[in-house]
Amino acid sequence: MAVYILSNRKIIRHKGERVDSFSNEEYSIPNFRIAKCDFENYTEPTAQVKKKKDYTNRNILNYKLFSEPEKQGYEEVLEVLLSEKGIKKSSLTANNLGGTQRMFYELYKNMSSTKDRSDVLIFIHGYLYDFDDELKAILDLKKIFIDNPASPVEHILFVSWPASGSMIPLSYFDDKASSINSGTSLMRLFYFYTQFLKDIFSNRDLAPCNQRIHLMAHSMGNRVLQSMLYSLKRENILRVIDQVLLLNADVSYKVFEDAEDSFNKLPLLANRISIYLNRQDIILGASQFTKNILTPRLGKNGPSDIEQYKDIVSVIDCTFVKDDLLNSLKYEIGNHWGYLSSSQVQNDIFQNLYGIDRNLITGRSKESENIFTIIS
Repeated sequence: MAVYILSNRKIIRHKGERVDSFSNEEYSIPNFRIAKCDFENYTEPTAQVKKKKDYTNRNILNYKLFSEPEKQGYEEVLEVLLSEKGIKKSSLTANNLGGTQRMFYELYKNMSSTKDRSDVLIFIHGYLYDFDDELKAILDLKKIFIDNPASPVEHILFVSWPASGSMIPLSYFDDKASSINSGTSLMRLFYFYTQFLKDIFSNRDLAPCNQRIHLMAHSMGNRVLQSMLYSLKRENILRVIDQVLLLNADVSYKVFEDAEDSFNKLPLLANRISIYLNRQDIILGASQFTKNILTPRLGKNGPSDIEQYKDIVSVIDCTFVKDDLLNSLKYEIGNHWGYLSSSQVQNDIFQNLYGIDRNLITGRSKESENIFTIIS
């Protein structure tokens, strides 16, 4: 089990600390850094501890930033892997690897184990997250997707981007600029990963791990994904993702149209795309009428036209689900966080991640060839 943070947040050194940390500031940098979360020494904090003002940064969850690699590319990763197999002598070890080299190396080693499923979930959060909020979200995601035996996920790559950390009731902040910058960082990760695949598996002594990578974006995190897709050139796209789950997506309902030239690239990237929507989503309603010039949102209204992608893209209506896991006023009124608040939505997501045929996923009613409703 491993959880990584991919972040283009500013790197700072807090007063009295000897190690670098990610900043809470709403400021993005051009490049991203990678950190690995430490769960070996993690203990669940009490409610009293959580209320303290010093419950921030590493008091929430300890993490270690990877060093930057001395050389670009993944030839040294290949050398380490071949050395570990006894095929090639080398003085290099995993400790010589940095950044994506170290992360891809560790994921490949873990995913090549004898386990039946050791999938990776890439998660892009929505609006209203400072870095402390992101650390809390990581703990929630670990409980839902790693600790739960109903889920095939064993590793999480959490995409941290500097969304607004302000809080004003019933308001919705436009983090568009930050999401664009962060989408560029995500694009670089995609290209690094495809380069890793080419460099490693060009050697016949190493075999693919045959595990799966999934991508999940919530709310405004879909803008980060959209920014990445804008920049990707079709001829460079490899189908390296199994399931893409778009949760309460705060993007235009027209994103799959060719004129948008963004989400219409997802079928080249993934085996299956699932759009989870809630027609009573108050947050997306506010987004539509305050920040997006009355443009209906994908996560509230569904897509305008996906006829050409109906074999790959499914729409799952979550309007009638029960918030039986988290039922505070925020969740009951917002109808925006079903993946956290509803066991019905979580159960549907787990079945999706396992790759069950969309017509055989339980707890659904079929409305048309590719449109489903989660049954209350």
